[in-house]
Amino acid sequence: MGNPLVSEALPRPFTALRRALAGGYTAADLRADLVAGAVVGTVAVPLSMALAVASGMAPQYGLYTAVVGGAVIALTGGSRFQVSGPTAAFVVLLAPVAAAHGPAGLLVATLLAGLVLVAFAVAGMGRLIRFVPYPVTLGFTSGIAVVIATLQLRDLLGLTVGPLPETYVGKVAALARALPTMHWGDLLVGVFTLALLVLWPRFSRRLPAPLVALLLATLLAAALAWAGLDAVTLGDRFTWQAGGRSGHGIPPLPPLPALPWTLPGGDGAPLGLSFGLLGELLPAAFAIALLGAIESLLSAVVADGMGGDEHDPDGELLAQGLGNVVAPFFGGFAATGAIARTATNVRAGARTPLAAVFHAVFVLAALIALAPLLGWLPMASLAALLLVVAWNMAEVRHVARIVATSPRSDVLVLVVCAVLTVLFDMTVAVGVGVVLASLLFLRRMAEVSGMELVGEHHPLVAGLPPEVVVYQVAGPLFFGAASKAMGALSTVASGVRVVLLDLSTVPAIDATGLVNLGAAVDRLRRAGVAVVLAGVQPQPHRAFARAGFRGRVAIHRSLERGVEKARVWAEAPAAD
Repeated sequence: MGNPLVSEALPRPFTALRRALAGGYTAADLRADLVAGAVVGTVAVPLSMALAVASGMAPQYGLYTAVVGGAVIALTGGSRFQVSGPTAAFVVLLAPVAAAHGPAGLLVATLLAGLVLVAFAVAGMGRLIRFVPYPVTLGFTSGIAVVIATLQLRDLLGLTVGPLPETYVGKVAALARALPTMHWGDLLVGVFTLALLVLWPRFSRRLPAPLVALLLATLLAAALAWAGLDAVTLGDRFTWQAGGRSGHGIPPLPPLPALPWTLPGGDGAPLGLSFGLLGELLPAAFAIALLGAIESLLSAVVADGMGGDEHDPDGELLAQGLGNVVAPFFGGFAATGAIARTATNVRAGARTPLAAVFHAVFVLAALIALAPLLGWLPMASLAALLLVVAWNMAEVRHVARIVATSPRSDVLVLVVCAVLTVLFDMTVAVGVGVVLASLLFLRRMAEVSGMELVGEHHPLVAGLPPEVVVYQVAGPLFFGAASKAMGALSTVASGVRVVLLDLSTVPAIDATGLVNLGAAVDRLRRAGVAVVLAGVQPQPHRAFARAGFRGRVAIHRSLERGVEKARVWAEAPAAD
């Protein structure tokens, strides 16, 4: 018989699916999930290709990610409505890996990130990820949005520019120098697509704006080409070879199994696998895993709010890990929960995780049946689509509200994270942001924590002899606040025989708090003053027991019993 504690501690796959199907699955549920899957799939096809291109990969790799990663995560996940696939947040992390190590390097990094996500889930970090402060999350997502939007200017304007520098400032300078090479065909198609993406939802939401905008933009590009004003298309930019066949655009083939490290590396030759390569890719893999964990759990929370459900965070992390482990063996790169596609899924009437599976099936069908047509999509239109994604990702309204209404410390964290993301990368931004937010949080906690002498008219003091003084301690006694709180005990009036500390509002104490309290207790005992700790909560009570406080002070869980002990000690005859 297994250990029940172990089984409860480990994350369980398929939690959302089992919970959704527990009450049965009707024909009406199937119809609703099929419709939702088709709607989300329609949005996912162009978006997945655009995100693959932005990440430095051929467009079909984005579709493979949506098909394999999306299906595996949906089936095994902990969120009822989550839709996973390539997302814009990953672009700034994936593009440098693809540039340095080729498609194979990015797939191997994704595989490593999947293993890290599984480790996160087993360690129970699903609930801990939610403690990343909101200004940190908003700061780095806004910074990523700025970088993504900047990178789309090349295809939107049809600029002729070589490989971009690694730094953001260098990228901006290179794009600025290339402005004289702007191509009017690309600009017209890009602006037309952008206008439709923005304006179409105001007139109708029955047809997804990306479907309408990209279809009409493709027709416009064909008309411009007939007039001698070409716009670059997917077929112009990308070619493929598979099974002795070749072509332009996207291969009309499903994701086929292959070892990720046998694909081309940065030099075009098969990458191979070595410990040195894994060591080079591990930092990027950890960053991908961290961002994937944050992004997927944020998306799951949004889905909960819209669909009235509650996700299993560790189960969702496990599914994200499994999806990112399996996808690279079929050409898929990093996938995570996509907030916009998840919201579309809920609005379209999804009822179970099977809707996200049907979305993956729809993308697969489009890949096989429409591959020749997808090659006609203009690159400028995909750039316009990513510009809209970046705008939504930047959450300008939320940023403005935070800046206008939040404490200056939160604004500082947001701005620092955004700037560091733009100038350096997301890993640096999150690390610095979390540390900065933690330090500011500790300062706030230190401000609200403290110790106050209770006046003689307080109910606690009423009836106590004058030889007893009562102090109320507020807030946790941790390293940021303990010294300040205990400072009130540095001097005690003459004639005091007992000090009563009311700890009923102290939920926790750490080692620094124990040291500071212990020093204050020893100082009072040397002065002939006894100490009573009353109203002690469970965690401090355990800490006092381990630290050996019982022989030095009186400790009472009950405040009333502590007050009575102080009275007895104060009224006892003084020792000669």
